[in-house]
Amino acid sequence: MTASAQRALFASAAEAFAELVRRIPEHRWDGPGLGEWSVRDLVGHTSRSLITVSTYLKAPAQREDVTSAADYYVAIQSYTANAGAAAIVERGRQAGRDLGAEPVAAIDGLVTQALADVDAAGDPLIEVIGGMGMRLSNYLPTRVFELAVHSLDIAAALDLDVTPPEEVLAEAAALAARIGARLGHGSAVLLSLTGRRALVSGFSVV
Repeated sequence: MTASAQRALFASAAEAFAELVRRIPEHRWDGPGLGEWSVRDLVGHTSRSLITVSTYLKAPAQREDVTSAADYYVAIQSYTANAGAAAIVERGRQAGRDLGAEPVAAIDGLVTQALADVDAAGDPLIEVIGGMGMRLSNYLPTRVFELAVHSLDIAAALDLDVTPPEEVLAEAAALAARIGARLGHGSAVLLSLTGRRALVSGFSVV
């Protein structure tokens, strides 16, 4: 997929996320979201998929360490394990607090900023989590994946009938399958998707 096509997918996922946030009832922001997170925390965590794009574009990399979105997820498994679940939970909470008194407007602003930054960037090498160098065009699919998955999490928490754009779901599902294959679970994923064998409870590629 070309860099411009990746940008269009990212825009589709980001704009769909912003539209979902506009539908959150005012009284539900402090209600249950996902795990230990409130809805605000979950939205804040999801917003980091916008924030990191803008932030990482200010950090050029000198070498390309990761050459695909699937390899990115494989590479960060040990990093996230070492970071600890408590630290990840707190980052989500802080991101939620950072949305301030007008979270809907804050999300709209983050989407506008991230898309403008991507439009102006070309396809540079950027330094992502763990100090790894990666092309922007390979990083954006990871943000599409996160936006799609967490948009579904938010919709489930609020019992909203929301479906991300078809092209976003297709890209996210394909990336999940590629991650599974890279981790040695390709056969299990394929057999499950074709109705031949159910995945074990709790199975995840991330």
